[in-house]
Amino acid sequence: MTLDESFVKALVEDYDNAPLAPADRVMLDYVGVLTRDATDVTPEHHRRLRDAGFDDRAILQITLIASWFNYINRVADALGVGRGPG
Repeated sequence: MTLDESFVKALVEDYDNAPLAPADRVMLDYVGVLTRDATDVTPEHHRRLRDAGFDDRAILQITLIASWFNYINRVADALGVGRGPG
């Protein structure tokens, strides 16, 4: 969590060039693959996470949290949450 608006802007615009710690970048790369198509996640992704300092419990937590947000966003999109009438 941060209140640094310039950091948030950098993440939103292009996280590849945002000032991230290496472990955070590995985590976001993993979450990006998970979000686009979870069947593309390979043991190599998990190895990179472990090499960045994440243990199995952390990898599970990252996966569960990202998956939950993906799920709830799809539910909201399907129900038109946030869209105007019509």
